[in-house]
Amino acid sequence: MANKTDTRKIAPLLRLLDREKRALLTGNLGVLTEIAGEKEKLLKQLGPLAGASTDALTGLKGKIERNQVLLSGALEGIREVSERIKTLRRVKRSLETYDQSGQRSVVTTDLGQRVEKRA
Repeated sequence: MANKTDTRKIAPLLRLLDREKRALLTGNLGVLTEIAGEKEKLLKQLGPLAGASTDALTGLKGKIERNQVLLSGALEGIREVSERIKTLRRVKRSLETYDQSGQRSVVTTDLGQRVEKRA
């Protein structure tokens, strides 16, 4: 009977992990904070799962690992976007050129400070 009880205890966490996967795949990163809180609460409620079936634990482990890969990918994507934005801001503020001897020269601009109005 312990197997069925522990398997029932795992079911809400499995559903939450599926919800987390959908959020990651659709780019709905705003709900991840809410999901993290729910996940922490469910994990605390689980306690020891000594009587849980191997299939249930294997399924749980697989979903956790899958979501970790997705989370890592999302974080890497956010880092890349952040770097790209930094680069674009730097390009907007200055122009880097090289002279005939290969020396780098930076020309700063104030184009970012102007607002152009057109009729």
